Amino acid sequence: MTSQKILLTGATGFVGRQILERLPKTTHVFGRSKPEHECIFFKGELDNKTDFSQTLEGIDVVIHCAARAHVMNDTETELYEQINTLATLSLAKQAAALGAKRFIFISTIKVNGESTLEGGPFRFSDKQNPSDPYGISKANAEIGLQEIAAKTGMAVVIIRPPLVYGPGVKANFAAMLKLAKKNLPLPLGAIHNKRSLVAVENLVDLVLTCIDHPAAANQTFLVSDDCDVSTTELLRLMTLAAGKKPILLPIPVSWLKAVASLAGKQSVIDRLCGNLQVDISHTKQTLGWKPPITLEEGITQCVADKAVN
Repeated sequence: MTSQKILLTGATGFVGRQILERLPKTTHVFGRSKPEHECIFFKGELDNKTDFSQTLEGIDVVIHCAARAHVMNDTETELYEQINTLATLSLAKQAAALGAKRFIFISTIKVNGESTLEGGPFRFSDKQNPSDPYGISKANAEIGLQEIAAKTGMAVVIIRPPLVYGPGVKANFAAMLKLAKKNLPLPLGAIHNKRSLVAVENLVDLVLTCIDHPAAANQTFLVSDDCDVSTTELLRLMTLAAGKKPILLPIPVSWLKAVASLAGKQSVIDRLCGNLQVDISHTKQTLGWKPPITLEEGITQCVADKAVN
């Protein structure tokens, strides 16, 4: 267990909750509601006008998970900027002024872009190319954090995860899990895309590694399970983990896209069939790190989750 004194934001969120479970009971937590796990809690709103001085007293490392989450069709650019950019930079400036040594920022692979070309994964050194308000707000926060690091000497660590899954996951991934458990015949047996995912256990392990690893300072890390998977393969793994034989019909992707276009669901099929790969070789080499669990183990943990019926 680290001896560093830590402040965690976003501790009631999907990722933050599991980070907190691995941290000491003396961890400072800032947020709207107190988490179930024992900690030293400070109630407040994440805002660029918030005074974090009491929360940051004696803090060595800030782990900043709190954010306005990415929501499909949400185009409220100003809200993303207020919370994900301006509030983040205000927290970082105050942390640096009060002597924090390191600021770990949970960003997003959307800073790199929405999709990759076949055979061309995103890399840590790629130029930023966000396209939606969420990705833009995170990209601007990264730029501001790097400027703060250069001016103050507080080390900044940026982590860009792709889709994070695990027990308690919501949204589209949870919907796929439910379909897999029901094992209905699905026309998704011939999708040969490649997508990088990251089990929440692997992401949390990387965050904890970055707390005091000397080589993590002022680095940007991409993270995944180090195993890319197609939508067809993912559904097959889910169904097998549920103890059933997959029934996935090999309908050509061109047919799926044609039907989706007629139904006004083009964005849905684009997500199901598109590529999004990340190269984590820099992360592994810089930190001597590798994902502690495999994709198959992560899927098995999800299927075993009682919250998914």
